[in-house]
Amino acid sequence: MDIVPMRASTTPTRVPAADAGWSGRARAGLAIFAGVLLVATALSSVAQEQSNKGGTYEPQVGQAGKDVVWVPTPQSLVDKMLEIAKATPKDYLIDLGSGDGRTVITAAKKGLTAHGIEYNPQMVELAQKNAKAAGVSDKATFAKADIFESDFSKAQIITMFLLPWINEKLAPKLLELPPGTRLVSNTFQMGDWQADETATVTEDCTNYCKALLWIVPAKAGGTWQLGEAELKLEQKYQMLSGTLGPTAITDARVLGTDVSFTVGDAKYTGKIEGASMSGTIAGGRNGNWTATKK
Repeated sequence: MDIVPMRASTTPTRVPAADAGWSGRARAGLAIFAGVLLVATALSSVAQEQSNKGGTYEPQVGQAGKDVVWVPTPQSLVDKMLEIAKATPKDYLIDLGSGDGRTVITAAKKGLTAHGIEYNPQMVELAQKNAKAAGVSDKATFAKADIFESDFSKAQIITMFLLPWINEKLAPKLLELPPGTRLVSNTFQMGDWQADETATVTEDCTNYCKALLWIVPAKAGGTWQLGEAELKLEQKYQMLSGTLGPTAITDARVLGTDVSFTVGDAKYTGKIEGASMSGTIAGGRNGNWTATKK
């Protein structure tokens, strides 16, 4: 989660010419991108030369990685990311692109069991040394692996500081995780899957200071039998639309296994458990409700 800002490679990359329809901001972004690639490649070469000489490995801000360059997450934002994820010692956390290990180590200090996935073996070794120095090697572990080939299914919390295109590529896999899994990103969105919560830190942070939280939603789409009426739901990520009998529902969404929607002046809230959901009704007619998927 300490890897980010620009997609980079240690091999030469051609930057396409600016299209006439592109904005000045897009063209400026390409120029910055090209500059970062050159700097990242140079820094990576320096770090590799240093390692080859047998010196202590010291990562350089901006050094090239597999898909990104490395920029450490400010500690104040690491703390905020764990805060909005409501991290507790009962949680198992996986950090994608764990860099020098600070997110995993911070989580371990809070009592969580945490694991970092990092492609650079030198960074893995550095993170392991940092965890040992912090006295949390029993709870903070690291592995050299590709995030696209890794299993996240046992995590209650997943943290990341990856580029938007990587987040978007990961989204289908993340959506298949157990409902309620908490995903926290430093700064970058996940395609058109809107975050459930955002928070910004202003102290001890000047760049990349926003935390975004998604909670994997339960699968609610389909037709449900609710009393004498059919509840028909269409789902896009955590957002729902549809009808209860002939009446359109409003304000409908899923947050983990929690579901809520309004029918007229009646507010339905409840929980989804596989092919059934149930809860209470407030307003209109008070009471309980149960629905079964057809």
